[in-house]
Formats: sequence, C-alpha cells, structure tokens
Amino acid sequence: MVFPRRYRRHLMWATLAFGFLFVNFFRNSTAVLSGDLAAVFDATAAELGLLHSSFFYIYAAAQLPSGLLVDRYGPRRVVSVGLAGMAVGVAGFAAADTLAVGFAARFVAGLSGAAIYVAVLRFCANWYAPEEFATMTGFTIAAAGVGGILATTPLAVAAGATGWRAVLVASAGGVFLAALAVGAFVRDRPANVEDRPAGADSGTDHDSLREVLAGARRVLSDVDTWLMGVLLFLVIGLNFTVVGLWGVPYIVNLYDVPVSTAATTVLAANVGFALGSPLFGAVSDRTGRRTEVILGSCVVFLLAYGVIFLTVTPPLVVVSAALFVGMGVTGGASVAYTVAKERHAADSGAATGTINGMAYFGAAVFPAVMGAALDAYWTGAVVDGARAYTAQGYRVAFGVVAAGGVVAVLCAAALHVRVRRRERAAATASAPSDD
Repeated sequence: MVFPRRYRRHLMWATLAFGFLFVNFFRNSTAVLSGDLAAVFDATAAELGLLHSSFFYIYAAAQLPSGLLVDRYGPRRVVSVGLAGMAVGVAGFAAADTLAVGFAARFVAGLSGAAIYVAVLRFCANWYAPEEFATMTGFTIAAAGVGGILATTPLAVAAGATGWRAVLVASAGGVFLAALAVGAFVRDRPANVEDRPAGADSGTDHDSLREVLAGARRVLSDVDTWLMGVLLFLVIGLNFTVVGLWGVPYIVNLYDVPVSTAATTVLAANVGFALGSPLFGAVSDRTGRRTEVILGSCVVFLLAYGVIFLTVTPPLVVVSAALFVGMGVTGGASVAYTVAKERHAADSGAATGTINGMAYFGAAVFPAVMGAALDAYWTGAVVDGARAYTAQGYRVAFGVVAAGGVVAVLCAAALHVRVRRRERAAATASAPSDD
C-alpha cells in the first residue's frame, strides 16, 4: 500500500521515535531499579551514580561524531545499526552480576544509542518544512518522555512481578525489533525533489567527509553553540539526574514510602516531559519565538527546583508538581536544537549533535556529583540493602540543581541578546536607504 507523503513521513518518523523511546527507557531505568542494583552490586551512592553515568559519558562523547555519521550516511543506516547494538547492551546489563559488567553493558548501550536522536532530527530536517521542525523536535522528545514514563511506575510494577532482569531482556527484544523496522521501512529523504516540503533540506543524499568536517569546524567556532550547549548541559543534565536516578531514592528516604509510590510521584516529571516538549515546539513554530521560549523555560526550571531546595520536604504533591514543571520546561529549553539547526542549516547533524553531546555530558557528570554530596551526609543507615541519606544531604544535592538553574538562565539571556542583535543588524542592512 502506498501512503501519501504527508502520511508516509509521519509513519517513518513514528518508527524512528519508537526506537528512541527505548533509549530513554533504559537510561532512566536506574532510578526505579536503584535499590535492586545497589544490593546486587553492593554499590555506594557514588558508585551507583557512576553506573548510571556510564551510559551518558559515552553517549555524550559520541554526539558530534554521531552527527557527522548521520550527515555522511543518513538516518536509516545509522539508526538501524545503533538500535541493534543497543539491544546487545541492554541484554548484557540484564545478565550482569558485577558492577564491572554493568558498567560495560551500559557503555555499549550508550555508544549504540548515541546517534539516534540526532538522526531523527536530521530525518525531520529532510522530510519537514522549517516551520514544522520545532514541533517535530517536540514530538520526538515526547517519545523519549513516554519511555521515561515506562521507566517509572510500569517498570516498578513489572520488575516486582517478574524481576528486573526479565523486564530488561524483554525491552532488549523490543529494541531489536525496532532496528529491523527502521532498516526495512525508513528512507532518509523524499526520493523525488517535488515531494520535499518547501525549505526542507535539499542537499545530496550523503555529504562528503570533507564537507562534514568543514561543517564541524563552523559549528564549534560559533559562540551560540557553546551558550546553547551549556544551558542544555545544565537543564537536561540535571533533570535527567533527578528524574533518572536520585528522585526515587529521595522520596523513599525522606517520605518513608515504598518504591512504587515514589515512582508514581516521579512519573509526573516524565508526563511533563512528554506534554511540554510538543507544546513548546508548537508555540515556538507558531509564534516564531525561539530564544524567548528558551529563556522563559530556564527561569521556570530554576523556580521549580528552587522550591525543593528551599523546603527539602514539601508535601509530596508539591514535589510532584515541581518535577512535572521542571521536566516539562525541558521542552522549551530544547528549542535550542531548532536554533542550532537554523543557525547551521547545511550542517544540522553536526550542530544538533554538538549541543546534544553537551546536554548528555551533563547527564553523565551530575549523577556522580550529586551522589558524592549524598555520600558526604550518609549516617551509615541501610534500608533494603541500599544506603539511606539525610535531608541535609538532599538539600545540598538540590542546591547543585538550583545553582545550575541560575547559570542556565544567564546563558539563555546571553543567547537571546546575541540573536536579537543579529536580527536588528540584518533588518538595518536590508532597510532601504534614504538617499
């Protein structure tokens, strides 16, 4: 059956997004599984933080090379191979009996999954018009949000019923099926030029190695790249650390509730992530506002986590609301991917890969940073085989998040000023002369 382009492209995007869903499911699964993993591996908070981070270190380091690979070989081949490799990593983690094997398996999964998000964005640049790009970026991030939702209460329930190893083996099978579907169904760009939306990428099927390396140099020499990268390093890195690792232990330790209740509270954050991303993308596309959305989102991120930092143990409903809002505005900060793509239209893989690498470097660094802060306040208490931490330790940990929010706001403000200055300069240059 032949689908019209407007439907076929959505189906291909959905196939890619289904694979990306598993990336976020696995990288966030350590929050719900933290107690089991700490007991199985006899891990401290710092060690558990490093285990969680092992996915993100290689994921972050591989982002720029991944962007270059996507520019060179196209989304279909890169994603199908990456998902197949990730299935191996997830299955290996499910079988791990030692911390070293767990590290190695998450490393493999992180390396294999590194190019998937960038590849989906490149696909969107090829198949969608520029005024649709932020919206499709938002929906792509929403797919990750769905994966994050599955990594909370559903994972806790499934792990309680069948064991965490069985759940991860099943997810590895899903990743492998997604790899086969991408290879069979997805196409990098419309075969016919007339089928391309106005303004979509119209380059050759694959860029030469010289072209992609030149693009990388252009991207890395741009100050805007670093401003966007740092704010994403903070907003995404800190959000993923709280939601993906320390949020559940924080609630279990300080509110004395079971893991299932804590997972349900954290689930609100992933709902915010899934809803906020397409919402902010659509608002940005409809209004044409990019940096304003980014700046406002960073301010709200600071306010949301500031509430937890200042009060430490507010009512659980307040914690749930703060996580919902703090994670939800990640969608607004992620409009930076659209700014990067528009700033470097010919090098979109390198541009989005670079700032995405910075974002996930934050997700690699902050788990260990917050884990070290918690270990410094450990009183020796152990609950169900895992260490329990004090309210003061969590205040310091959330102080790290709040401080990061301040820096993110400053970066977003600087980006907004720079973009506005360029727009005014361009408007002045194009204005008719009075002569």
